[in-house]
Amino acid sequence: MEELINELKKEIIEVLNLEGMTPEDIDENAPLFGEGLGLDSIDALELIVLMEKNYGIKLANAAEGREIFKSVRVMAEYVKEHRTK
Repeated sequence: MEELINELKKEIIEVLNLEGMTPEDIDENAPLFGEGLGLDSIDALELIVLMEKNYGIKLANAAEGREIFKSVRVMAEYVKEHRTK
């Protein structure tokens, strides 16, 4: 699981162009939106594309995305259970 969490951190940094940030800078339990990384709705769309492209996971609706993108750890747990790639 830790390997998947680190992989997701790297992909988030790359996809969202978080320059100057390293995987170690991201707390896997911190919120991705709001006070955590401070991501916005455009970033959420990028994360949805990342999930589909890299893991074959299609999100049904925005509410589902809000639950999955609470933190990197929650994302990793979801990917572990639902990945098709």
